[in-house]
Amino acid sequence: MSLPDWARAHGTPLFAASIRSTADDFEVSEELAFEFSGDGEHDYLYLEKTGTNTEWLSRQLADYAGVPGRDVGYSGLKDRHAVTRQWFSVPRWNAPDWSRLDVDGVRVLDQQRHHRKLRRGAHRANRFRIVLRGILPDVRILNERLETIRTLGVPNYFGEQRFGRGGSNIALADAWSQGKRLPRHKRSLAISAARSYIFNQVLDSRVRDKTWNQLVAGDVANLDGSGSVFSIDEVNEDLAQRCEAMDIHPTGPLCGDGASPSVVPAGHEGWLKALTNARVKAAHRSLRMRVDDLQWSATDDSLVLEFALRRGAFATSMVREIAAVSDS
Repeated sequence: MSLPDWARAHGTPLFAASIRSTADDFEVSEELAFEFSGDGEHDYLYLEKTGTNTEWLSRQLADYAGVPGRDVGYSGLKDRHAVTRQWFSVPRWNAPDWSRLDVDGVRVLDQQRHHRKLRRGAHRANRFRIVLRGILPDVRILNERLETIRTLGVPNYFGEQRFGRGGSNIALADAWSQGKRLPRHKRSLAISAARSYIFNQVLDSRVRDKTWNQLVAGDVANLDGSGSVFSIDEVNEDLAQRCEAMDIHPTGPLCGDGASPSVVPAGHEGWLKALTNARVKAAHRSLRMRVDDLQWSATDDSLVLEFALRRGAFATSMVREIAAVSDS
């Protein structure tokens, strides 16, 4: 299934660009949301990896430390075709010497101790350095677009990687919703793809209506930087000002048990029924993504972007507001 070309908020792409021409054209550095205790039974390793995926590396750490794979923790999956820096926790029951770790494409940058295993979603943000290669437009036009993004943010779409190569995870969602039994991992991919697709469709409508960054009566609002949400019966001046200042954001649905059928795209009603039957809890996600610490530099044939995004945001959803990107 081919994915829709969801609406952009800030105009058509300014140029055609390639991304990940080399691994170091795409760098990600993870920032945790807590301080280390300095003691406890878990070693925390800040690892730089190139050409390696997170799950594979976690298994190498488990083998080296002589512990079950399920006891190795990490906060999120990071791209394989990139240079990424992220934290892993490993039980130190067998006192492994991490200075002797030898995994191709992996470096130990830091080591700490903590009393708890690292859980999924425990990071606060990711910092990116991305190089877009192509023939750039006039610098004035480029600067205007980037200043707009820095000020207003961008639509908080789920990135294409959420839907699998060629939309393969959408096909999984269809099969799962029609009753096909899937392995646990593929079932998780199906559920995630279904919820993400519905959210993106809702956001696409709000972008076209020019309300993706404005509160509308009946919205559920999200308090910036938190998971706190609250219902909006009427949009008063105070709420409108807080939304403009990015203190609060409008949200869209992550469908599940209790979600309204009216939000589901035509032809995908079976997804909501399956999500409800599976007791997947309905939730909300901000329609707007703020782009923190955005900086850039440009030459005739490349644009270097540096910025930070909150947990759960996709860098590719920011980049698509600048360029039509092909992934090398």
